[in-house]
Amino acid sequence: MSGFIYSEGSGLNSAVIGKKLAPVRAIISESVEAFENASLIDKLFFMDKSKGWAANYSSETALSGFQDVGEGGAFPQDSFQEGFDKTIQFRVWKDQFTVTKEMLDDASVGKIKSKANMFAQAYGRGREQYAATLLAGGIAKNTTFKNKVYDTTSADGVPLFSKVHPSKTKGAKQTQSNLFKAIWSDGSKKLMDVMDAVQEKMQDFTDDDGNILSVMPDTIIIPNSAKLKRAVFAAVGSELDPDSSNNAMNFQMGLWNVLIWPYLPKVLGEKEYFMMADSQFLQNYMCLPFVDRVPLQVDSHLDDNTWNTVFQGYARYGAGFNNWRGIAICGEGMSDATELK
Repeated sequence: MSGFIYSEGSGLNSAVIGKKLAPVRAIISESVEAFENASLIDKLFFMDKSKGWAANYSSETALSGFQDVGEGGAFPQDSFQEGFDKTIQFRVWKDQFTVTKEMLDDASVGKIKSKANMFAQAYGRGREQYAATLLAGGIAKNTTFKNKVYDTTSADGVPLFSKVHPSKTKGAKQTQSNLFKAIWSDGSKKLMDVMDAVQEKMQDFTDDDGNILSVMPDTIIIPNSAKLKRAVFAAVGSELDPDSSNNAMNFQMGLWNVLIWPYLPKVLGEKEYFMMADSQFLQNYMCLPFVDRVPLQVDSHLDDNTWNTVFQGYARYGAGFNNWRGIAICGEGMSDATELK
């Protein structure tokens, strides 16, 4: 989030009215800031700003690398190749609330503060829900949020999470997967082993020319599921293998930042799941852009018909997926996914 802009419109020039409504501005500001501090959006998405109607993101292949040219040899010719690109359009978001004339007459400060707080909470919560819905919806080409359909493909045209991400330079001849399936809740596999396998797969991600990108997963994202939380923290928080009696060292301990995002669905495909990400790669390669075009603007005006004070909020922002390589998902109920043996 990026704060908000507050202005007072027509009919509110009275010093008395202005004084009674003064707490509204402070409450909205404090609530928006509180949501910003607790938000997980900026932990996963690349936060950006724009002055246009849309923003375009693209990727490039890695350089082929240094070559041994011998003593006095000439510099080899090396170059980038452009990868897929993605355009993100910004959505318009609006809401409003009303402070009645009677509330002002009765100096009902508590009710006024409550309405202002709920308004700011709705703004912050809406952003979190929007971002989390897009991310979880990345297992398909689109997802629905509040009756609107949103694109959840990455720049290569397939879902953010897919087992057939094509190469820009080699096409479908070279595909990669960041969508995995494994069963661990029935005891047939240990969650720690599944996480090891996903980590290995991500470390093997390459660019469109097949160059290893050195993706280093350091973040695990899960919904607010008590059972899954206990299993994940047991897998990554114990010095020793939690499922072994031979005191085997658990090399996963201390490697992970676990993010619990309550706005994510508790299950996907009716089963448990987790996401794994390289937080630095997500930022360096602008993998998941979240663009603030217009920060929250709050205006207030007097309704001539009722003499109530109406507060209206307006914002423009949008999110989408550019480079899929910074994140992967693994679940027990995933369909058309790469099976982890």
